[in-house]
Amino acid sequence: MSHSRRDFLGSSLFAAGLWIMGGRHSHADHANPKPEWPSNPFLQGNFGPVHEEVAAEDFPVVGKIPSELDGMFVRNGPNPQFPPLGNYHWFDGDGMLHGVRIRDGKASYRNRYVRTEGWKEEKEAGKAVYYGLSDPPDLKRLAIGKQPFKNTANTALVWHNGKLLALWEGGPPHEIKVPSLDTVGLYQFGGKLKHAFTAHPKVDLRTGEMLCFGYNPVVKPYVLYSVVNAQGQIVRTTPIDTPKPVMMHDCAVTERHTLFLDLPETFDFSRIAKGEHPFAFEPANGARIGILPRHGEGKEIRWFDISVCFIFHTLNAYDEGDEVVLLACRYQDFPAAVGFFKTQATAKAAKADEILRSGKPILHRWRFNLKTGKSKEEALDDLVTEFPRINEGFMGRPTRYGYAAEEGGDMFGGLVKYDLAKGTRERHSHGQGRMGGEGVFVPRPDAKVEDEGWLVTYIHDAASGKSEMVIVDARDFTAAPVARVKLPARVPHGFHGTWIEGKELS
Repeated sequence: MSHSRRDFLGSSLFAAGLWIMGGRHSHADHANPKPEWPSNPFLQGNFGPVHEEVAAEDFPVVGKIPSELDGMFVRNGPNPQFPPLGNYHWFDGDGMLHGVRIRDGKASYRNRYVRTEGWKEEKEAGKAVYYGLSDPPDLKRLAIGKQPFKNTANTALVWHNGKLLALWEGGPPHEIKVPSLDTVGLYQFGGKLKHAFTAHPKVDLRTGEMLCFGYNPVVKPYVLYSVVNAQGQIVRTTPIDTPKPVMMHDCAVTERHTLFLDLPETFDFSRIAKGEHPFAFEPANGARIGILPRHGEGKEIRWFDISVCFIFHTLNAYDEGDEVVLLACRYQDFPAAVGFFKTQATAKAAKADEILRSGKPILHRWRFNLKTGKSKEEALDDLVTEFPRINEGFMGRPTRYGYAAEEGGDMFGGLVKYDLAKGTRERHSHGQGRMGGEGVFVPRPDAKVEDEGWLVTYIHDAASGKSEMVIVDARDFTAAPVARVKLPARVPHGFHGTWIEGKELS
C-alpha cells in the first residue's frame, strides 16, 4: 500500500472509528441541520466557546510574578468556530491556543485558533461543514476523496527543535509560530512521518530526542513508532505488533526503553454493520505493557501482562536495576467520561461534571523485571487525579516528585504534589467555585533541586465569570498562588499545555 493511500485510510478511518458511543442514525437526520448553538453541557459554562481572538497586555495581577520567570505558557483545547451540524462532544472543537507571555514581572496574553484545513474550509463557508465524532462518518465526503472528520489540532502541544507543534492523534501535527501563535501549517518532518502523531510524544531534554508513535484502528501495522533526533529528523520508524487495533493515547520512556500500552479498548469496524459501537472495552483480551529498547526494532519488544485497566496519561518511567518502573493514572476500565452521546436530547439532560467525573483514575506504579519477566503493580494513592506532569528535565529518569490535577466540580478543583520517595502528597485548592486544568511545571532558572520552580495553569472563577493564570510555588505548594494573572478574556476548559523558555521566543 502506498504511503499516501495508507495515510488517507488511516486518518479517515481513525476518525470514523472514534464514533464511539452514539450517532447510529442515518444521514437523513442531518438533512436540515440548524445553525443554532444547541443545549449541550460541553457548550455551556466554561466549556462554551469564545469567539474573539484577543491580544492584550498590562492587566491586573494579584500578588507578584516572579522576576526570574521568562517564557510563555501555551495551552491547547477545543473551541468550536460554528454551531455543530449534529451531535457535539468536547473532543470535537477546533483547536484554540491560549498563551501568556511572562517577562520582567509583566504578562501579555493572546489566543489564536489553529488554522487547520478544516477550520479554513468552514471559515470560508461561514458555517460548520464537518460532523462531530459522535455522528456517523460523512460518506459523501469519503466518496469524493475528502476527509470525513477534521484534524482539529486541539489536544496537546510539544516544543522540539525550535518548533511548537499542535497535536491531534488522528493525523499529523500543525506547526505554530511563537510568540504570535499563528499557524504555519501541517508539519510532516520533511515527508518522513508515516503515521498519525500521538498527542503525547516524549522529549528527552538531555539527549534532545523526541520519541513518538501513531496508532491506526484499521490498517496493519496498527502501531508505528518513530525516533526523532535533536535536529528534528525522523531517523527510525518501526512497527509495533499488536493482535488487535486499540486506543493508545500515551506512552512512556526511560533512558533505555520506550513503553507501549496495549490495553483492551479495541476497535472493530465490523461492529458498525451489527449496529454496535466500533470501540469496545474487552477485558477478556487482557492488558499488557510492551517494553522496547529505545532505538530497537519492533520485533525486539517484550510484553508484560498486567491486570485489566485503561490508562490515558502516564506520569513518568525509569530504569532501576533489572526493572523498568512505570507511573500512570489507572482507570479500572475505559471511562464513561469519554463516551459520546447517543442523541442531543441525552446531552441536554446530562451535566458536564457528572460526565467528566464518571471515571476514577488513581495514580499507580508498575514494576517490570526484565530478568524474570514478572511484573507487579500498586496504587500510590486513593485520590482521583488526572493530567499528571513532572519536571520535564527528569523525563525518563527517577523522579521524586510528580504533579496532577485533582477531581472537583466540572473540571479540576485543585492540584496535587506527590513525594514519591516518602509516599506522601500535598494538595493545592483553587478555592470555592474556581476550576482549573493541567498544572505545567516551570523550573526556576539555575534550580538546584527537582521541585525548585512553579506550576502554572488556567483557572475559571464561576462567580466572576473571569479567567486567570495562576502561578503556584512548587516548594510552598499549599500556600496561595504567588501570582494570579487576571486575563482579559475567558479561557474555556481545555486539555494540555507547555512552557516555552524566553530564549526560544523570537
